[in-house]
Order: sequence, then structure tokens, then C-alpha cells
Amino acid sequence: MTDVTTTQTFEGEPQLGDYYALLKPRVMQLVVFTAVVGMLAAPVAVNPIIGFASILFLAIGAGASGALNMWWDADIDAVMKRTVNRPIPAGKVTAQAAMYLGVALSGLSVMMLSLSANLLAGLMLAFTIFFYVVPYTMWLKRSTPQNIVIGGAAGAFPPVIGWTIATGSFALEPWLMFALIFIWTPPHFWALALFMRNDYDEAKVPMLTVTHGRRATRNHILGYTVLLAVIAVATAFTAIGGWVYLTTALVLNALFLKGAYDIWQRDEDTSEADNFAVERKFFRLSLWYLFAHFVAILIEAGLHPLGMGGF
Repeated sequence: MTDVTTTQTFEGEPQLGDYYALLKPRVMQLVVFTAVVGMLAAPVAVNPIIGFASILFLAIGAGASGALNMWWDADIDAVMKRTVNRPIPAGKVTAQAAMYLGVALSGLSVMMLSLSANLLAGLMLAFTIFFYVVPYTMWLKRSTPQNIVIGGAAGAFPPVIGWTIATGSFALEPWLMFALIFIWTPPHFWALALFMRNDYDEAKVPMLTVTHGRRATRNHILGYTVLLAVIAVATAFTAIGGWVYLTTALVLNALFLKGAYDIWQRDEDTSEADNFAVERKFFRLSLWYLFAHFVAILIEAGLHPLGMGGF
């Protein structure tokens, strides 16, 4: 981390929207959605008020992680085109204010989730925030091309937390949801890195495209996508699966495998010529891929009590 506070200029007082942007609302939406699916897929019904409060505190915890990430990464955010307009490099909020906000919301969210749901859920949230901020943001992101592989675990914990909100315990099924997000994360971000490599070069972030080149990145995308397809389809035959999920998984993983194979086949001259059209298409598909799998799990959760889910 580099001290950016001495180079920041401010045109006025920070607005509420600037502080909200620190919480990474798009990431927060994914966290909330997957956590809700994890909670509703659990075999134990949750009181609606307790469930709402618990998910709210989980969302606050996710926002706290985002604020702490922006505090630490303010120097590289100022270099990368896709992050230069974030509140700190844009001079709307000080790095110190982001740190204070992140720490305060972390403590609040963990304490309140422990009270509203159970201690295990609170401890899981605390570990998730810690893992995202310390091992990933402060260490892995700037030290190894495996940054997104290991760091992806932080974004994979929400459905596990959602399950523990409902049950107060672990089971196989939430860890399969964890695995879906965990194995999905590398090909998702590596596809982005293929057509955003200059950003990572300039910021000196050791993304796989920077350290090993685009050819190796294409190989890794295909390998992880094959593994992801196996996990995704196998999940259909567990308690959270069924015909709806299996149909969704078969269609989406066929498309995802085809996209990964197309990326693997391409060379750099071809990609440069069409401005990485295939890579961009795969990246967009990856967004729908995860959403659709979790929607299918949610539908199965609604069908099971009616005796219509499963096989």
C-alpha cells in the first residue's frame, strides 16, 4: 500500500453516495443473493424477521470488506482504468475515512449477526472479512499469480454463512455452493484479465496474464472450466439439486465449456484483431452462469416442500 492521502485533492465534503460506493454495492448484491440462496436451501425454516436482519448484517459485513479493500488498494486503483473513478483515487473520500468505516462496519456486522442468528454465522462472517482483507488484499493480490485462485474463497463463503444462519451447523451442500463460486472465480477473472492486461501491468499486480502470459492463462481457463463443470453437474444429485438444477447445469456448462475451448484455441493476433470479442463474450456469460445456477438452487428449494423437487 502507498500513502495516497498526500496526493488527494477534494472539491467538497464527501456525499452519502461516495461512502456507499466504498462498500462495493455490486459485489454486495452477489454476496446477498448467494447468502439468501444458501439460507433458503437449508432444511431448516428461518423466521422472516431473523432472516432479513441476518442478511442485512451480512451485507454490511460485505460492504466493510469492500471499504477496507479500497483503503488498502487506493494506490493501484489510481493506476487502473476500471478503478480510477472509485471514491479514494477520485478524491471524494480519504483513505483514512475508508479504513475507519470498514473497521467500524466489520465490528458491527459480526456482533449483530452473532446476536440475530447464531455465533457460528458471526464467526464465519468475521473469518470471511479477515480472509478477504488480510490474506487476499494485503498479501496474495500483490505477491502471487494464484491471487485470484486462493482469494476467491472470500467470495465463496456467503452461501455457507447463509446455511449456518438457518441451521447453526455445516453440511455438504453449502460447501458445494462454495465450490461453485470458488472454482468459477478464476476463469471469470482471467477472462477479464485477457482483455484488461495493460491495467494489471501498469499497476504491477501479478495476475496470471502478467506473470505467465496469455497462452498459459487460456490453458488455465479451460482446465478450471472442466473442473467447474464436473462440480456443477454433480451438485444436481445432492439434496439441493433436482431436474430443474440439472437441466440448468447441463445447458450452461455446455456453453461455458464451449466458450473456454474457443478461448483456448485462439492466438494473440486473432484476439487483438477482433478486440478480444470471444474473451469478452465468455466474461459476460460467466456473469449469467453463476446467477442461473443459484436461481436453479433457489427454485429447487421452493419445489422440495411441495414434493416437486429433486428426482
